[in-house]
Amino acid sequence: MARLCETEGLGEDQQEILKAVRGFVEKAILPVATELEHADEYPTEIVEGLKELGVFGLMIPEEYGGLGESLLTYALCVEEIARGWMSVSGVINTHFIVAYMLMQHGTDEQKQKYLPRMATGEVRGSFSMSEPGLGSDVAAIKTKATRGDDGGYTIDGQKMWLTNGGSSNLVAVLVRTDEGADSVYKNMSTFLVEKEPGFGETAQGVTVPGKIDKMGYKGVDTTELVLEGHRISADQILGGEPGKGFYQMMDGVEVGRVNVAARACGVANRAFELGIAYAQQRETFGKPIAQHQAIQFSLAEMAVKVEAAHAMMVRAARTKDKGQRNDVEAGMAKYLAAEYCNEVVQASFRIHGGYGYSKEYEIERLYREAAFLLIGEGTAEIQKMIIGRSLLQEYKIG
Repeated sequence: MARLCETEGLGEDQQEILKAVRGFVEKAILPVATELEHADEYPTEIVEGLKELGVFGLMIPEEYGGLGESLLTYALCVEEIARGWMSVSGVINTHFIVAYMLMQHGTDEQKQKYLPRMATGEVRGSFSMSEPGLGSDVAAIKTKATRGDDGGYTIDGQKMWLTNGGSSNLVAVLVRTDEGADSVYKNMSTFLVEKEPGFGETAQGVTVPGKIDKMGYKGVDTTELVLEGHRISADQILGGEPGKGFYQMMDGVEVGRVNVAARACGVANRAFELGIAYAQQRETFGKPIAQHQAIQFSLAEMAVKVEAAHAMMVRAARTKDKGQRNDVEAGMAKYLAAEYCNEVVQASFRIHGGYGYSKEYEIERLYREAAFLLIGEGTAEIQKMIIGRSLLQEYKIG
């Protein structure tokens, strides 16, 4: 039995859920992942299987038709899914962030309207903060919602890097509302924009131009979102009140960073599995390369990094589950897990030698996927800024 990425203190329900997800990954994801990834093909059958497993409603409360599970359970499921194919975990993540934001900040009417259908996967969520040219500088967003005489709003602007931008039919969009607050952060609101799945004009004043061609993270659709005179009612503001969008989004991003850490753990664990298996099969100088001390040292370092990242990810999830803010823990977990994932994948790639560069071998796909984790949900530099500022507050002298 594998020793890495084991989690202590799980209940029977959690163990059963993880067992089901792990079995699904082995049977339905790993055998087809590389072929679908190379074709940049959306994993329709896999997504339908995850719907049947209840993964889309994993954290949605039972009263809305979900399983009512913890962030830890969700993160451990993501880790398993990313071990099979990271893009599939991306299909779920943005959906989950929108559901989480609705659970935490939505009005009763918004929860009743969306959460039951999100739990089944009928409503699929994506969310959008970034715009062309600003990256993580959220305060600089230009997309604006202007209030009309009838109390509704008109949204104009261009958003960037929407995971599930094409396949989703509900987008949580952060925009400026500029209603006279004394802080730029209090002049932002989150709107729940409904649209049809697909590309082109998917709703009145809403256009999804097409998929962005990426180095890795294929299969899942990453898009722009263009809003031109999109008319929307005030009751589509998340929480029903303007000016709270930035704080709602940051709450969502905290759990999103736990998710990215979990993805990195899954990819790193898979890279380790591939590396240690190949090292026992490949022979040089009359013996398996696993018997060479240099390879043993590399495998040991890889295993330590996988374990350390997993432990930090679990801690970040459990902190949030306790109802505590976890910006530092999530930032640390995301930063460490992404960096270690990149290092573990590179080490496994080197163990594979020339074959690692061949598309016939799975490690080639992981090599491209690991790069995304260094920048997704905020770069390493952004994480270090968040961590550093918080530490200075915690350890302030004088």
